Parts: sequence; C-alpha cells; structure tokens
Amino acid sequence: MGLNLGAAREKVRVAHALAGLPRIAAAMARGELSYSKVRALSRVACPATEESLLMIALHGTAHHVERLVRGYRRAQEAEELSREAQQHAKRSVTYGYDEDGSLILRARLPAVAGAMLIQALDAALESLPEEEISADVVAERSIPFESLRADALAAVAESFLAESHSSSSSADRYQVVVHVDAETLREHTAGRCEIEQGPSLPAETVRRLACDASLLQVLETESGEPLDVGRKTRSIPPAIRRALNTRDGGCRFPGCTHQRYVDAHHIKHWADGGETKLANLVTLCRLHHRLVHEGEILIDPLPGGGWRFVHPDGRHFALIRCSRAASYDWEELERTHAALGIPIDADTAATRWQGERMDYDLGVWMLCNQANRAREEQDVSAETCDQEDDDFAETFEEEDDVSAETSSA
Repeated sequence: MGLNLGAAREKVRVAHALAGLPRIAAAMARGELSYSKVRALSRVACPATEESLLMIALHGTAHHVERLVRGYRRAQEAEELSREAQQHAKRSVTYGYDEDGSLILRARLPAVAGAMLIQALDAALESLPEEEISADVVAERSIPFESLRADALAAVAESFLAESHSSSSSADRYQVVVHVDAETLREHTAGRCEIEQGPSLPAETVRRLACDASLLQVLETESGEPLDVGRKTRSIPPAIRRALNTRDGGCRFPGCTHQRYVDAHHIKHWADGGETKLANLVTLCRLHHRLVHEGEILIDPLPGGGWRFVHPDGRHFALIRCSRAASYDWEELERTHAALGIPIDADTAATRWQGERMDYDLGVWMLCNQANRAREEQDVSAETCDQEDDDFAETFEEEDDVSAETSSA
C-alpha cells in the first residue's frame, strides 16, 4: 500500500479504538470527520467523553481537536505522578538459561523506560526482514511477530555495543566471548564449544560467528592450563572488509535489501583452509548467513565471478522483480459510496467553526468531570455488586444452617 510501518501501525490502532466508539466511527463513515480528527480523538475518547469530543470535532478544526486532546492528556497524567515512584521502586531485570541454552529474560520497567525500549524495538524492526526461508526450502514464510521482537532486541544490543563510547582499554568488556577447541571448529567433532560463563553452542553456529570476528589463539596443556596466548586478530582485516563493503553494499542474497547488521561470510571457511580474500568472501544478512551455515542455502561461485544461490536439491533461488502497479480508478470510490448510501459532497466534512475562540481550559475541565463521574459510577456499581454477592452468600449460608438443623431434628 506504500505506507510506512509506523503509519500503518497507527491506522490499525485507530481501527481498534473505533470498535469501542460507535458515534465517532459512524461520523467518520458518513464522511463528517477526517482521519486526522479521528486519530486524535481515539487517543483519549471513552464512552463517557465520546459525545462531547464528537461535538467538539464537528464544530472545530483538526488543530482545535489536537490541542484539546493534548491538554486533556496532560490533565490525566497530572494525577498519575505517584505511580511513577511505584514503577521506579519495582523496576527489575532478571535472566537465566533454559535447558536448551536459550536465555530467558524477564523485565519490569517504569513506563518511560519501557516506552523507550519499545520505540527502540520498533525502530530495529524496520531494519529486519519479515520473512524467512522455510525448513524445507520451498518458499518463504512470515516470521511470527514475537520472533521479530526477539531479533529486534538482539539488534538493539548489538547496535549499543557497536556504538559504545567506552575507552579502548575497556572495550573487551562489551564483547561476547566464545571458547571453542580447534578440533571442534575444524572437524565438527565433540569438544568445548560454549559462551563464556554461558551455555554451549552448536559447532556450526560458532563457525558462522567465526566468519567475521576477533580471534585469539590460546595454547593449553591437557589439563587446560594456558601455555601461550597469541595476539588478537580479525578474521577479516579492515582493508579487505572496507573493499568488501564497497563491492557488495549489503546482503547479496537475491531480493534481500538488508544493508545493516550484515556479516562477511567465507564461502570456504578459513578453518577448512579457505583464503581470506575478496573472491572467497560475500556479504550476507544474519538470516541468510545462518541459513547458509545450516545447509538450507548453498553458494556456488560462478566461473566469471559472482555467485549462485541454490536450494540443497539444486534449484536456483529466483530473483525478485518489481511488479507493475495496478491502475487506480478514482471513480471506484464514488461508486462504493453510492452503493452504501453515503452521500459525499464538498460540505460533508466541512467544519462548523465560525471563527470564535475556543476555551480549551473549559473543554479539558468538562472532559475530566465526565471521566471522573463515569469512574465514580463504575465504583458504586462495583460496590453494589459486591454487596449483593455478600448478601447472597449470607442467605445461602443461613439456608444451609436451617437445612442442617432440620436434618438433625
């Protein structure tokens, strides 16, 4: 549809809000309210204030509605300050490892910190692919939103570590350290292969990480005591990495437009004797890099240069081409309105505002009173229900006592 992800998400939020606001939804359906007005109203409207807000929206401009909604939200937030102290006192983050090595994270954050985290996750989501290759490598499938959120959280962590302003002397504190035996890395045999102070990892996962990482060789005795510690080096030197970035410009998998959070992949792994040169390197995003190491995507170098990405059974991955946009018939909307009996003309959505000054303080005061009155009525109704439940319970107990006495007699 050509919508930005944030704009699409906002439209979905408004649609869900309109389900509980029948008067505003009907006015919008008749063309009397613009989307701008409805978007603002849906942020604060409730059954108690819907009628008043609708009246203001019909007689005012979108600017009037936006300003009134901002003032009303500030008034609502003024009584919520005590909650912030409670949220701050209860903040916590705990984590542990599951039996399969997965990290289980549980967090309780104050509202502001939580909002920042959600915004960071939403921003990271925009840079992640929404589909992945299925296990049988037949077609792409959508990634569940919960899984996308997990990928986004990992991207947020990686982005912070990559842009950390810490000094070089303490930079190692922000690295994920993996211990792996040389034989395990080279021969895929059993051996040590684990995150430092963490769970074990599959050997193929470590081979994927080692494609583009810092390497430190440690020579140990049979009892595990270090004999010699070599210099830390990059598996891909900076000069070759710069040339690779210039040549590829992002993930080279057909149709993938990923340009951030990409890895340099050794087509023939350096642990197997592959050379670290441009002809043996290709840039892949995290998703396709993982699938290559898991054997779900194969890379065949072409004789004249370049690569061919194929399924394990030899079928090629087809290039994704842009389809021609469908022609738009502007008269279709008019015919739809006519079929639904909705007359739309130049005056349908015209504001009834006559140029008078709006009293925003009075509007906010009126909305707050309506919301408070509805809350009080709800509390009274809840107390009445509780009292009726208690009376019913007492009556039921009395009847049980009488029944017991009758039985005894």
